[in-house]
Amino acid sequence: MEKPIIELQHVYKKYDDQYALKDISFKLNEGEFYTLLGPSGCGKTTILRSIAGFTEVTSGKVFFDGKEINNLPANKRKLNTVFQDYALFPNMNVYENVAFGLVVAGVAKEEIKDRVHNALKMVQLEKYVDREISELSGGQQQRIAIARAIINEPKVLLLDEPLSALDAKLRKDMQYELRDLQQRLGITFLFVTHDQEEALAMSDKIFVMNQGQILQQGTPVDIYDEPINHFVADFIGESNIIKGKMIKDYLISFLGHEFECADAGMQPNEPVEVVIRPEDLVITSSQKGKLQVKVDTQLFRGDYYEIVAVDDQGNEWLIHSTNPTKDDAMVGLTFGPSDMHVMRYNESESKFNNRLGTYED
Repeated sequence: MEKPIIELQHVYKKYDDQYALKDISFKLNEGEFYTLLGPSGCGKTTILRSIAGFTEVTSGKVFFDGKEINNLPANKRKLNTVFQDYALFPNMNVYENVAFGLVVAGVAKEEIKDRVHNALKMVQLEKYVDREISELSGGQQQRIAIARAIINEPKVLLLDEPLSALDAKLRKDMQYELRDLQQRLGITFLFVTHDQEEALAMSDKIFVMNQGQILQQGTPVDIYDEPINHFVADFIGESNIIKGKMIKDYLISFLGHEFECADAGMQPNEPVEVVIRPEDLVITSSQKGKLQVKVDTQLFRGDYYEIVAVDDQGNEWLIHSTNPTKDDAMVGLTFGPSDMHVMRYNESESKFNNRLGTYED
């Protein structure tokens, strides 16, 4: 049985009369890449700060390597944090920034020199040892911040949206580098982001958050293919979410049609929501389609066309296709049983837009 390196048990954090965290419980195992994912203000950074020791929880327990650390000062915890702004010292060069923690700890100069070299080699910047911080690009500064964090050999590295200031191409490049670095180091990463693509690409496990709560946790594939509710389905990737009815196991209805599906276990005629991802919709002739829609707009996205079409009830459908179609054309949409994911309907969680259908009486 694996022993968690980090564990939170029923953690709450309250500011004045508002809860930033509500009953947060999870475990992080050694050597894996975890991501806290959610919109701004959902509590991601508060969790990170609670683990790091910068924020005191209102109630609940935080454990590190099996020991409660609620009252342990931040500088005594065997973990480091990489902040969104990197928090590098502008008056120090690369070597001095990376060495800073070891100097404060009184480590011998020769050992500091060796460890700085190894840390910079790990982030592929050993040739920049004498550079000033102002001479580095955003991506290089990010890697220096990571080198400074890993030089103390922490068991856990906390990363608070460290890629958010980078341009799109550099951000994608750094995703690969961070994931590769985590695997080479073999330490636990806990990464905070609001970027769904980033979370899906990098993580072993994702915690999806909203309003101070963890709504779902699982692998990227699990969360993308099997979202637990409307918020998760809408927040993770792009989705067509349609209101319908579970007639019986493996049979649903929406928009006046019945369809075989791969889901079961709900009550007969239970109200549901059906998720169909844009890439799972295939455009065919109007006669062959399971649904008929009229093409409204289409945009070329490089490796696919993003097409918006409208059905006869006025609902918009988002489609990703490798081939363009004609504007205003009537086309059919087809999809298979496994292309639909059925969720229980919860009115309080759902904020419907014009892509959603209506219940059948």
